[in-house]
Amino acid sequence: MQSIIMEVRAGAGGDEASLFAGNLVTMYQRYAQIRGWKFIELDSNKTSLDGYKTFIGKIKGDGVYDELKQESGVHRVQRVPSTEKSGRVHTSTASVAILPEVEPQKVEIVPSDLDISFFRSSGPGGQNVNKVETAVRITHIPTGVVVASQKERSQNANKESAMNILRSKLYEAMREQEAASLGELRKEQIGSMDRSEKIRTYNFPNDRITDHRIGKKFHNIETILAGDLSPIVKAFRKQS
Repeated sequence: MQSIIMEVRAGAGGDEASLFAGNLVTMYQRYAQIRGWKFIELDSNKTSLDGYKTFIGKIKGDGVYDELKQESGVHRVQRVPSTEKSGRVHTSTASVAILPEVEPQKVEIVPSDLDISFFRSSGPGGQNVNKVETAVRITHIPTGVVVASQKERSQNANKESAMNILRSKLYEAMREQEAASLGELRKEQIGSMDRSEKIRTYNFPNDRITDHRIGKKFHNIETILAGDLSPIVKAFRKQS
């Protein structure tokens, strides 16, 4: 059984980037349902148009990291936004980070290095969630990494979720630093460590998804965004 922390952030493109980030979150959520995995929202910043500026979640299930690790990177979409009246194609981006959930003993976190604050949840969840300061924000002072969790119903549960996110981020940073010092690419992922690299383009006018790392093209964008990631997952398995 594997667990990952998934982080999706809207990039360039304003409202359309947020909508695309929402499309990606839905795609991963539905793929998780198809695979029988558990999908948990930990923290999010949702827009008025049902998009996301940021989304952080946890996915748990057999083989989840092995199947989704190649999703890390910048995803680019080319389409006519629903808010576009002239029919012009826009290009927007969203970034995805897939981080393996890390066991506590693998990352040493000194309590004095943490700045922990509590606040009221801004999301749904009933009166208790919104009236009581159950949401948690943790800043790791030495690195400046900030994480939050607000979807659990208790302060302790949110603190535990936030610590899980923090451990995964610190572990990932440690691995990237080690790989960079050795001059190596990450062995477990295809492509560069640099998440600023464009990994995939979703071209709606041509109904084509292109993965730039393996040079493969896929069609039926709507079906894939509806959760059928299997063609892409299988293509990466063949490359490994």
